[in-house]
Amino acid sequence: MLKVEHIVKYYGTHLAVDDLSFEVQDGEIFGLLGENGAGKTTTFRIIMGLLDATSGTVTLDGKKIDYSMTDKIGFVTEERSLLTKMTVKEQMLFYGRLKGMTEEKILQELDHWLERFQITDYKNRKIKELSKGNQQKIQFISAVINHPKLLILDEPFTGLDPINVQMFKEAIWDLQKEGASIIFSSHQMEHIELFCEKLAILVHGKAILEGYLSDIKKEYRKKNILLRGDVDLDEIKKIKGVEAITQKGEDYEIKISEEAVQKKVFQAVRKYDITKFVVEEASLNEIFIAKVGDFNGQ
Repeated sequence: MLKVEHIVKYYGTHLAVDDLSFEVQDGEIFGLLGENGAGKTTTFRIIMGLLDATSGTVTLDGKKIDYSMTDKIGFVTEERSLLTKMTVKEQMLFYGRLKGMTEEKILQELDHWLERFQITDYKNRKIKELSKGNQQKIQFISAVINHPKLLILDEPFTGLDPINVQMFKEAIWDLQKEGASIIFSSHQMEHIELFCEKLAILVHGKAILEGYLSDIKKEYRKKNILLRGDVDLDEIKKIKGVEAITQKGEDYEIKISEEAVQKKVFQAVRKYDITKFVVEEASLNEIFIAKVGDFNGQ
C-alpha cells in the first residue's frame, strides 16, 4: 500500500504541493487529476524519491521510499524518456539491469510484452525508427517489465490509436489483478471514470476534492436528463432548476440543478409522445470543470 501523508513542497517561496494526503491500496487504481501546473508532477517525483518534500511522509508497504525501494516502482511519463539510439532489446536490458533483473528474466519478459503488443519484429530496431505509438509501447514495457509494486501512469495513452489504447487498458487491469498499487493521471476524464474508484483533484497543489468517485458523483447535486420526443422546449426552459438544454443526436440533454427538478420536468413532458426519459449523474468532466472553476473564482 502507498501512503502519502501531509506532503508539502516549496520551491523557494512558491507552494507547489499543499498538505496533500491519500492512500492507494494494493490492487487499487487511484486517479490524480489537475490542470497543468497543479502539482501532479511534483507529487510524482516526491513519491518516487526524486524530490524531497519540505514536510510530510511517503511510504510503500510501511517503508520510506528511497533508493532501495526504487526497484519496486514503475513510471510511465507523459514525455518520451527513451534512449532513442539504442535498440528495443538494448533499452530493456539497460532498464532491467537497473531494476536488479537478470538478463534471462529481462529477455523473457520482453518477448512476452512484445508479443502481447504485437510488435515482435521491433526487438532489434532502434527506438528512433519507431512510430510515436510504438515508442509509447516500449516506454510502457520499460516501466512494467519488473512487475512493479507501485505503478505511476501519467497520460499513458498519448499517441495511441483506439486499438492500442484497448491493449494498454487490458495490460493495466492485469497489473491491477497482480496487486500493484496504481496512480493514474490523465486529462481524458472518461479514462479516469473507467479505471479509478478513488481520486483527488488538485488545484495549486491542494486537493479540493478527494474520495470515492461514486460518492463524489452522488454528492454533486446537478444531474442530466436525456429526453427524446416532440416536446415544447420553451416550456421546459421556464422550469426553475433547468439550467441548459442542448441537442445531442436524437436526444435533448437537460441540465438540472438538483435531482428534485426531474419530477417537474417529467410532469411537464408526460403529455407529449416521449420515447426516452433517463436521469444520469453528471460526468466527471462536468464535475472537474465546475469544481476547478469555483476554486479559481474564489
